Amino acid sequence: MKNNFQTYDLSNFRQIPQTAKLTPRQLRDIEVVGRVFPFRTNSYVVNELINWDNIPEDPMYTLTMPQRGMLYKHHYYQMAKLLRDNAPGAVMGAASRRIRMQLNPHPAGQTDNVPTFEGRDLQGCQHKYRETVLFFPSEGQSCFAYCTFCFRWPQFVGHGDMTFSSSRIDELLKYLGQHPEVTALLFTGGDPMTMPAEVLAQYVDRLLKADLPHLKTIRFGTKTLTYWPYRFINDPDSEALLDVLRRIVDSGRHVALMAHFNHPVEFSTDAAREAIARIRATGAEIRTQSPLLRHINDDPSVWSAMWSEQVRLGMVPYYMFVVRDTGAQHFFGVPLVKAWEIYRDAFSNVSGVARTVRGPSMSSNPGKVLVSGVAEAFGRKVIVLSMIQGRDKDWVGRPFFAEYDREAMWLDDLKPAFARRFFFEENSTPAMKMLFSG
Repeated sequence: MKNNFQTYDLSNFRQIPQTAKLTPRQLRDIEVVGRVFPFRTNSYVVNELINWDNIPEDPMYTLTMPQRGMLYKHHYYQMAKLLRDNAPGAVMGAASRRIRMQLNPHPAGQTDNVPTFEGRDLQGCQHKYRETVLFFPSEGQSCFAYCTFCFRWPQFVGHGDMTFSSSRIDELLKYLGQHPEVTALLFTGGDPMTMPAEVLAQYVDRLLKADLPHLKTIRFGTKTLTYWPYRFINDPDSEALLDVLRRIVDSGRHVALMAHFNHPVEFSTDAAREAIARIRATGAEIRTQSPLLRHINDDPSVWSAMWSEQVRLGMVPYYMFVVRDTGAQHFFGVPLVKAWEIYRDAFSNVSGVARTVRGPSMSSNPGKVLVSGVAEAFGRKVIVLSMIQGRDKDWVGRPFFAEYDREAMWLDDLKPAFARRFFFEENSTPAMKMLFSG
């Protein structure tokens, strides 16, 4: 039977019955950290996914409930003092914004990824890689619950100048028509599966009716299978939502849900498994991805179990990401060498059909940089890297080397092993809005 959906946020989280298990300090931490980072959870997560007898170590608790360590100490104490002093809302809001702006709200040059169209920025779109365009539909810029690690946290904090969104489907279609190199469109957010099926259908049907023979794949980035699987089972428009996926399949295009699963618990419920089966029955594919997260899944046995079970359920393991250099990276991040060791251990303990997964991968400014491993070259220990995707397509698949650094957590922390600069720094291309325009 379907749960009754109830949203909890900073205004009413103390109404969650299980919060009686939390200490006064844990409750205060939620209030303090929730003033800076977005916070939302719901009754399904609370009742079905979090193990309240394992607080605060439970991974699903860490995934959805703000943690003290997500803020640097000086930021935490600043916000705690304002809260204790009952500071006016405007003062609290201004302090929150100052902290947010110090946390790299737009990592990997996201604002550079906005293309130009007819002499101005094409809002609500990103075009970083040649073959793929991202579209942020205005109606889908929310989620059924928020991940504490989310690199797109600025989408949800109420600052319009920090968000990507658009409802201008006509402009998107014109832009795609002028770029025959684009073969894939990714609906992202937020979560496009939070949109009513009728609204999503309006976008999709316009795409299918447009003269875009080069558009072969339509993808949807979503966390809905974790946070509200009933969306595909018995919400009032569940069948209509599945029909949208069927129409894409029937058009001869490939449709894929890029499902964010961070821990095996997320697809352990009957509802999640039924939702997965119903999506697959439409002919759509489900590909799975997650960052490697300290406090949540930084254990190779978790990853090997996750990939194996995903394959058994008919999904395709796709990416292990490195936590992006934004927000609470200091709390969730895992050093690159350790990330590779975890990946290698997990990868070696799954069968070949689960070895479709790639990682650890950094979605950095120049491209998706893969940590291929650690090796010896010319008598030196080095980190071996390559690009899965690049701003310049000639960068893809080209190996390069960084000095061995067991503490480095991001590309910017690394130094070239045998040159003054990495090759993509020597041969830098113009900003993306110069590369892709219309």
